[in-house]
Amino acid sequence: MLGRTSSLTGESGTAQRGVRAGAVIMTMLLCAVVSVGVGCKKQEPKAQKERAVNVRVWPAEERPLRPFVESIGTLNPYDTVNVSSELDGILKTIHVDEGSVVTKGQTIAEIKEKDYQLAVEQTSAVLRQAEAALANAKQEHQRKEALYKEELVTKQQFDDIVARLAVVRGDVERAVAGRDLAIEKLAKTKIDAPMAGSVKEKKVTAGDYLRNGTSLVTIIRTDLLKLSFSVSEKEVGGLRTGQDVSFTVDAFPGREFRGQVKTLYPSLEEKTRTLQVEAVVANTDRVLKPGLFARVTLYTGPPRNTVVAPITALLYDSSNIKLFVVEGGKARERSVKLGRKYGEFVEITEGLREKETVVTVGQNNLMEGVTVHVAR
Repeated sequence: MLGRTSSLTGESGTAQRGVRAGAVIMTMLLCAVVSVGVGCKKQEPKAQKERAVNVRVWPAEERPLRPFVESIGTLNPYDTVNVSSELDGILKTIHVDEGSVVTKGQTIAEIKEKDYQLAVEQTSAVLRQAEAALANAKQEHQRKEALYKEELVTKQQFDDIVARLAVVRGDVERAVAGRDLAIEKLAKTKIDAPMAGSVKEKKVTAGDYLRNGTSLVTIIRTDLLKLSFSVSEKEVGGLRTGQDVSFTVDAFPGREFRGQVKTLYPSLEEKTRTLQVEAVVANTDRVLKPGLFARVTLYTGPPRNTVVAPITALLYDSSNIKLFVVEGGKARERSVKLGRKYGEFVEITEGLREKETVVTVGQNNLMEGVTVHVAR
């Protein structure tokens, strides 16, 4: 009986230990389930909370802007004249140097005039002789005419004096022309500026022997300038004479100069497919110099209201151009079509309205519907 009782007691203890072990395992499983549940509940709010993307924005504006064409041009003198000698002779003096400002009619050089003065004196003497012969022929003609009327001289004798009078009159006319030509040549020993301007180049020195046609100086007109530039073929249709032109030059940073289109060349350059254009620029203070390069803006029409956005707001996706706007704290993607560029801004012809908030910084991190935070 004792042995059996011990056996029962042992079996009972084993059963109790088994129950306790099972209870421990169940407790551990419950704890694990609870832990997982608690962990899930703690992570759920994190998944629901979305991080806002920081951006900077700019309100789209409607501005009255003028359509224009941009080009690179060169300033040239309005007129250029090569002043030459019309006589042979030795250059006596030259009164100008490179850079000298001259007025129209100002004497700029002189040729030794002695030979030409002698020519004037000689032709004047010939003229006086011819005039004396003419006076004598006129008196004889009067006498012969009176005698012819009284039939005291033959018709042949009268015709002879008439012919002689005509010859002497021709001699006088030739003498007058010779004297006037000599005076004209004497006057040309002083060479005058044909227009106002500045001396670009002096080509002779006092003492040089000049031939008829020898170039002395080159004078350029600088109170007016020509701005020469070219316009691409696709822009030619909007060009008209009288259109406004503005330009800048590196010599005067920040300063804008203006002119007007005067000349449109009749044909395009075949190699470049561009049209040459010239504008007239007033330069009364002569601060602009021929030869300066210019960045040209040619206005092709009147101002018109245009919605613009910063160029930095644009995103390029293959052939698609887009930007982001902010609506109700969310990013909204817009496909847009562009017009002309105006400095740092670009015309938006489709896809954007005035006063819409355009993202200019941080748009690379955005997607449709993402929450944004506008940085101040």
